Amino acid sequence: MKGGYVPQTDEAPMSMEQEAVIRRIRELLAVRLASDRRREEHSLRVADTAEALARTYGADVFAATAAGLIHDWDRLLSYEELVARAARYGVPLSGPPLLVAPLLHGPVAAVELQELFPELPDEVFQAVARHTTAAPDMSALDMVVFIADGIEPGRRGEYADRLRAMVGQASLREVFFACLTEALAFVIKSGRYVYPLAIESYNRYATIFQKGDS
Repeated sequence: MKGGYVPQTDEAPMSMEQEAVIRRIRELLAVRLASDRRREEHSLRVADTAEALARTYGADVFAATAAGLIHDWDRLLSYEELVARAARYGVPLSGPPLLVAPLLHGPVAAVELQELFPELPDEVFQAVARHTTAAPDMSALDMVVFIADGIEPGRRGEYADRLRAMVGQASLREVFFACLTEALAFVIKSGRYVYPLAIESYNRYATIFQKGDS
């Protein structure tokens, strides 16, 4: 196995304060996504998957669970509204606004949620921002949330099964790169716009692996 790690099976449970924060997020999430229960259920599955990944790879369990819950907070906003909010918050757009709009719910929510959840650490909002485009310098938490979004139990298909099978057998970075590769391949096959940051991220990690550093 490349890029070995020590599974964190004895990870300490969340504190009572952290559990209270998670309960509050779940309650607000149910209200936020009340019009689309499938999206809420997806977010709950991503949170559970992120928690499991965090325990496996030694990432922060509280931060992973919180980021998983709120990663699609703005997913139900229209593309026009996402573009408008991105402009308001100074979120950079790398391409035609309506072509990049499907990716903006992450970075837009990352700005808005800092006021709603000031008790969450900054790395949670970064992971939310990066779950749609990735970045060349992904943290362990960023990777956990990105992977969780791609392999949560609701994802169906051979690709999802293959990626899930890598967990615990490959390094976190290897699993992330495999998920990013699958995501980019899907976008390209569907003929959609490929966000430049995603390409930059892919090239960064492809270079790492070609050098033999997993």
